[in-house]
Amino acid sequence: MVAQILDGKALAQKERERLRLLIDNMRAEGARAPGLAVVLVGDDPASAVYVRAKTLAASECGVRAQDFRLPGTTSERALLELVARLNQDDSVDGILVQLPLPAHIDETNVICAIAPHKDVDGFHPENVGKLSLGTPRFVPCTPRGCMRLLEEAKVSLLGARALVVGRSNIVGKPMAMLLLAEHTTVTLAHSRTKNLADEVARADVVVAAVGRPELIRGAWIKAGAIVIDVGMNRGEGKKLLGDVEFASAKERAGAITPVPGGVGPMTIAMLLANTVDSARRRQGLAV
Repeated sequence: MVAQILDGKALAQKERERLRLLIDNMRAEGARAPGLAVVLVGDDPASAVYVRAKTLAASECGVRAQDFRLPGTTSERALLELVARLNQDDSVDGILVQLPLPAHIDETNVICAIAPHKDVDGFHPENVGKLSLGTPRFVPCTPRGCMRLLEEAKVSLLGARALVVGRSNIVGKPMAMLLLAEHTTVTLAHSRTKNLADEVARADVVVAAVGRPELIRGAWIKAGAIVIDVGMNRGEGKKLLGDVEFASAKERAGAITPVPGGVGPMTIAMLLANTVDSARRRQGLAV
């Protein structure tokens, strides 16, 4: 068996085209285009790459993106003042503060300062609570992208056994909630889980989001299982590696995402989808 490769890059392009059409229709009906504010503090190279990719994707589909680049010495107070101004700016539908922040800034304070109805990352406690209740306003972008990949692959989740490896607030926990809402039986594991190989071997769907290069061995994968690899790690020679041993896993899985080109592009596409949803909601249009 050779797995179907779930092409996140192609699906993300499809999503951007869908969003462009939605935005064109909004503007034709007299509504304004969605506005996204992206804030980057410091000069972390990976963060700069992510922000540039988000801004380019936004312009491609018609979202009006504003970049705010702040030096690494920016105080928490100054950052919170910027967030407060963006909260009050009616042309801004989504606010994204790129993480991680410099060590002297409390990320929780910043996340909580973003207006919940503009929190397109879905990290604000109010939005986390709404997701846990099954009434989400914004689904965090990476989990939403993972669910869209599963939908595109026509994966039957009803009654399936799903394993999420990783317990972060950004991916692992919301991913588990989304899978549970689709009536899967969910196990939430992590790097300290005992007998992780046994947990993987039982799973019909594996979502790997633990941040350890090739922690999940291909031989562990159940024959025909669906594997969504969220990991993005630098290996030898700066090669990008996922959390799953791709070469051997694709020989056992029914479908698998590559790294790169799998979940990453979908994360950006879902950020834009959340921004469009916010703009429509804030202008009284159906979502």
